[in-house]
Amino acid sequence: MGNSLRDQLLKAGLVDKQQVKQVRASKRKQDKRSGGQGSPDAEERQRARQAATEKARRDRELNRQRQEAARRKAEANELRQLIHANRIPQGEGDIAYSFLDGDSIRRLYVTAEQRNRLAQGTLAVVRQDTGFELVSTAVAQRIQTRDERLVMLLNKPEDKGDEDDDYADYKIPDDLMW
Repeated sequence: MGNSLRDQLLKAGLVDKQQVKQVRASKRKQDKRSGGQGSPDAEERQRARQAATEKARRDRELNRQRQEAARRKAEANELRQLIHANRIPQGEGDIAYSFLDGDSIRRLYVTAEQRNRLAQGTLAVVRQDTGFELVSTAVAQRIQTRDERLVMLLNKPEDKGDEDDDYADYKIPDDLMW
């Protein structure tokens, strides 16, 4: 009596050998797909799906952070190159020009011509790494659109034709220091 149901059905003539082979093949394929241990629980599949979703989300976030850091670094390098390419050499400046850097007052030694151009608004002072550089107003405005923290001093050119000025007839001496 050790015959299986398959053998018994075959002996009884209810199925033929071809049908038995098909059933065995389909059972083998089913076991192979499920890893040989039957079908996994729906709960385990759900946890695996959630873990994969969470991992994908973390990977996307890390990738976004890396891209943002690379973009900031590239932008800082572009600004550094822009300042370096357009800086005006300070030379042997003997006049101390003072300006605000946050809460502290900084000094930059410039020539008399550079001091006048700074006062008129045709030159500007920008931060370059740990020091300060002189650049033209147009370059300073380009830098300011990207990162306004780098522009330390950018004077606006004044209108010389002020009709209501009571002291227009009096000249201010050039050597007046505050």
